[in-house]
Amino acid sequence: MRPFTALFLLVMAILPGLAVQPGERLADPAQEARARRLSLELRCLVCQNQSIDDSDAVLAADLRRLVRERIAAGDSDRQIRDFLVARYGEFVLLNPPFSERTLLLWSLPALALLAGAGAVWTLFRRRRAATLAAAPLSAEEEAALRRLLDTPRQD
Repeated sequence: MRPFTALFLLVMAILPGLAVQPGERLADPAQEARARRLSLELRCLVCQNQSIDDSDAVLAADLRRLVRERIAAGDSDRQIRDFLVARYGEFVLLNPPFSERTLLLWSLPALALLAGAGAVWTLFRRRRAATLAAAPLSAEEEAALRRLLDTPRQD
């Protein structure tokens, strides 16, 4: 591996750990671990595909501080999640729960897989039908084919 590639991979591996600033951390290691676990479950509303624990966005830092404040105030994980969902909607959860409102979200991968399988099946079926429905050989073509088949191979 090239030194530059190794350095790049090392920096990329360290960056998510740098999103949480030292000043944000709670003094109690158990509470900090709880805050980090919760932060991994919450979506950064700016980045959208990162957790607030991994994001450097200002809003993500605000949400991390809010989570830590709620933990320090004695709220349970459930209460913190419910508070954030009430404030920002279910979109704030990286893994939203299965409900009527998220039915399409959870069923979309299966529907896409079925649609893809259906498209492949249709394609193969059409191709097979086109092969079977090929025009019959003319008399000249049949004679040429017989000659080719009757000619002994010379290896």
